[in-house]
Amino acid sequence: MTAALLYPFILVAGALQAIGNAMNAQLRGKLVNPWLAATVSFLPIVFVFATLFFTMPTPLPNLASLSKMPWYAPLGGVAGAVAVFGGLAFIDKVGAGPFNGLTLTANILTSLAMDAFGLFGLQASGFKPMAWLGGLLMAVGVTFIARSGGKSEGGEKGVGGKLLYPFILVAGALMAVGVVWNAQLRGALENPWLAATVSFIPVVFVFALVFLLRPSPLPSRQDVAGVRWWMPLAGITGAVAVFAGLLFVDKVGAGAFNGLLITANLITSVALDHFGWFGMKQVKAGAPRLIGAALMVGGIVLISLF
Repeated sequence: MTAALLYPFILVAGALQAIGNAMNAQLRGKLVNPWLAATVSFLPIVFVFATLFFTMPTPLPNLASLSKMPWYAPLGGVAGAVAVFGGLAFIDKVGAGPFNGLTLTANILTSLAMDAFGLFGLQASGFKPMAWLGGLLMAVGVTFIARSGGKSEGGEKGVGGKLLYPFILVAGALMAVGVVWNAQLRGALENPWLAATVSFIPVVFVFALVFLLRPSPLPSRQDVAGVRWWMPLAGITGAVAVFAGLLFVDKVGAGAFNGLLITANLITSVALDHFGWFGMKQVKAGAPRLIGAALMVGGIVLISLF
């Protein structure tokens, strides 16, 4: 019952994640260079979480908890950032439909596998047929939503775009893994604000380093002038989902957490497309998309109950 009370917050986090994706797409369009766009997107996150940590510096970790922390735990933010960068760099090459469908399907199936086998410190729950049926329903629902979005120019039709599919599947799996790693980081560091700061610092370092090594192309003055005030805040909206994972994934389970997050994400994405919010190309929510949303809701009900 306690876990169920967390569901509304996780749903809000998933909706904000979808809004953040739309904002990131606009930011990348204005800043031209995807490494620069990613750096600008993640910088405010580190500032916000670091400020909150300095404001609320307790509790602090002790040597015993730090010694038990897995070496990979601080890399949770980097794992999740792979999908963010994939969207920034490749969504125009494969199309939004295939990208989101492959990423989110890999995410939920990886989450169910981690729950079933107890990977990365999670408590093994064993194989649950109804939960996997729910995952299958969600995958089918994602397919309905993705395929109804149309094909981008030179995207899905090209062989080059299809060669990126394995990377996109890995990015989706890493999203799920990153959530669990972040939860373990929070357990070791105790303070959630410190854990979030530590999680995102490597992300900013990596993207800033790659940008310094590959600084071209650069945006023109006209491009920078077109950056709206809300575009650099894309990372912060997406970071709500990461912070929710830090706090709640061990309480509700990786499958239920990512299922709720993905359902809210996709339903919000349907609304963003339908109304053309945040500069998105307007795509009306027809029967296939509505059927897909219904299948996803049915899938998360199965995952949550079983």
